[in-house]
Amino acid sequence: MKIPSVVVVMGVSGTGKTTVGTLLAARLGVPYAEADDFHPPANIEKMSAGTPLTDDDRAPWLDAIGDWARGRTGLGGVVSCSALKRAYRDRLRDAAPDLLFLHLTGDRSLVAERLAQRTGHFMPTALLDSQFATLQPLDPDEAGVAVDVAAGPTEVTEQALAALGELREPSA
Repeated sequence: MKIPSVVVVMGVSGTGKTTVGTLLAARLGVPYAEADDFHPPANIEKMSAGTPLTDDDRAPWLDAIGDWARGRTGLGGVVSCSALKRAYRDRLRDAAPDLLFLHLTGDRSLVAERLAQRTGHFMPTALLDSQFATLQPLDPDEAGVAVDVAAGPTEVTEQALAALGELREPSA
């Protein structure tokens, strides 16, 4: 299946954006970009200290992700990005209008458990509540799909491929 758009794998921390994004990119044969790599050091320091980012903190990060996505227009790619608010997704779409969003969803207790088991990442479990409070799910007019993460990463990726494919190739 060929999905020429850039897919943004979104959701709160701990939903598996990196894992599913990497698998999705491999299946599509396109590059994967990790959103955390676009953060300026000051953002990582704030989050590491347990301080949620402000919209002003996120602006240059979102712009950098949008620039990457614009550069992949017509070529395809997968990038992880929490994209918790509609305004953040709109900012990304301003840079690359043909984006598709894959919203990884999950029960708060499952996500908290996965986040607590994660090692080597700067995002503390303490910020999970602020992420859920900030989260604005995809609106009906946004090109994207939501997939629950209760299943394993391979199954989630398969579900995502099928759902994204239907967005790009609607049945007659």
